[in-house]
Amino acid sequence: MAEKVILLVEDDPNDVLLTRRALAANQIANRVELARDGAEALVRLFGTGDWNDEPLRPVLILLDLKLPKMDGLEVLRQLRSDARTRRLPVVVLTSSREERDLERCYDLGANSYVVKPVDFSGFSEAVRQLGRYWLVLNESPPPLPGGP
Repeated sequence: MAEKVILLVEDDPNDVLLTRRALAANQIANRVELARDGAEALVRLFGTGDWNDEPLRPVLILLDLKLPKMDGLEVLRQLRSDARTRRLPVVVLTSSREERDLERCYDLGANSYVVKPVDFSGFSEAVRQLGRYWLVLNESPPPLPGGP
């Protein structure tokens, strides 16, 4: 059975640290790979560019919207337009409460949209629930033809 890797796409070092601490506090021991911008996320997922590794196939992508180089909406658009990544679970984890962002994310195929709670306790609880659902309860779909 393949390792259940989480891809965290987040540019804010404080939010990276907060997410890692919340995962650890909730005994979610999955390996967390980090992409600090949208372009790096796509390079990691498609195995191109400087990484030139096997494409990363996370069991879950935690995607921020406000990212340098390429925003989360464009990342989501590209993931859903490619057979290799179309079915990867994407949870938008953002500070945006804008209805327009929410609608656009779901229109582009986000699996979930979670507004980051501001305090650690609330954030940790949100991460616990996300981890329980996406890493324990949810059955991941098989890859599409043309995927890995």
